Amino acid sequence: QVQLVESGGGLVQPGGSLRLSCVASGDTFSKDTMGWYRQAPGKQRELVAKITRGGVTNNADSVKGRFTISRDNAKNTVYLQMSILKPEDTAVYYCNARRYYLTIVARDLWGQGTQVTVSS
Repeated sequence: QVQLVESGGGLVQPGGSLRLSCVASGDTFSKDTMGWYRQAPGKQRELVAKITRGGVTNNADSVKGRFTISRDNAKNTVYLQMSILKPEDTAVYYCNARRYYLTIVARDLWGQGTQVTVSS
């Protein structure tokens, strides 16, 4: 069974840090673009950061300079290091694995999500 499992969420005070992990299983994900998305209550899911199979990263403007995405293909794992967290970062964070065939999305997998709450 191909699946993504996130971990590392929790409650943190403003200004604090968390590291999210996403372990992929059931297939090799080194060819996938891996991403982190988030969804706050009453809002649409939005891209936080993504990393291509070649290691090129792209962060949302709201997290630039604070969040860093990385991947370890040997471990089939993608990370999101979050620093200087703000209350507006509170959301459920989802891991995504997207495989392209040329420009077409051939496979799009999602994890179950992990809650991040930033509050004093």
